[in-house]
Amino acid sequence: MLLLTLDKIEPGTSARIVANRADGRLRRRIMDMGLLPGAELEMVRRAPLGDPLEVIVKGYHLSLRKEEAKRIEVEVCK
Repeated sequence: MLLLTLDKIEPGTSARIVANRADGRLRRRIMDMGLLPGAELEMVRRAPLGDPLEVIVKGYHLSLRKEEAKRIEVEVCK
């Protein structure tokens, strides 16, 4: 099992969320977007400067800031 933070995976990669390491309001915001442990996602694209990132979770396209993505640990699906 390969664990990375969400900001490190490449476009086209599928992953499963393992943990949300954010605190306070940011933790709640991430959870409200459906980024919960066990949820599967796919990295769609990364902006040229690395911010924002676009992922698909539960059929929804979400944009995340790199700082938010750094707090989400994922397991890369093979």
